[in-house]
Amino acid sequence: MTAIRGARERARSEITAAIKDEARAQLAAEGAAKLSLRAVARALGMASSALYRYFPSRDDLLTALILDAYHAIGAAAEAADPATGGAGASGPAESGGTGAAGRPETPGHLERWVAVCGGVRAWALAHPHEYALLYGTPVPGYHAPQTTTAPAGRVARALIAVVGDAHAAGALHEPPGPLPEEVAADVRALMTELDIELPAPVMAVLVATWAQLFGLISFELFGQFHRVVEERDAFFAHTTRRLAEGVGLTAEPGGAA
Repeated sequence: MTAIRGARERARSEITAAIKDEARAQLAAEGAAKLSLRAVARALGMASSALYRYFPSRDDLLTALILDAYHAIGAAAEAADPATGGAGASGPAESGGTGAAGRPETPGHLERWVAVCGGVRAWALAHPHEYALLYGTPVPGYHAPQTTTAPAGRVARALIAVVGDAHAAGALHEPPGPLPEEVAADVRALMTELDIELPAPVMAVLVATWAQLFGLISFELFGQFHRVVEERDAFFAHTTRRLAEGVGLTAEPGGAA
């Protein structure tokens, strides 16, 4: 019985993956608003009633695609952080390198920030239709469930980890305050919810910077930089460094960050 159950689970997993792959192809061809379970079933040679056993509604399929995309872009951000084993996705390192006897040096906080941002951009450029599903025009009639909230925060947490490490190391230059009380209250509530300990002005700037990062990527991906910014790799690296400095990450003398 165990072997039969395992075979059934593998078959279900393979069919689920095929359904999602075809749905992603439809996203690229038609856009999320036109995603149709019947069209997916027809493309796969399945009866609609059989597909409904895997995804009871269009919204269930959209949610599965959204969760996959949030996890993928979050994983790209985390993997790009050179402090956690990533090679970095933003081009040449701003700091770090090798020390005595060729030993790798600990990457600087600024270097890590730029690399994480670069990892997010690289994933977005490689998966434009999935990125648009997350950060493009909302799908009419669709409301994301609460289950998408934590995966949606993975990129933010990757950035927060860099800033938190800099703060713990005494290398963070706190932005000037004070904050308006309403903003400070929101920030304190957010840090409590996320179990984060940072100065409130830092967290407030982090939230704004998170929004600016995705605005920067969206402008590039959706064509707003056409005939405005041509050297986009250089522009992105420069701008993400400025965003880092706004949060309080700065290059230290000698190249460390």
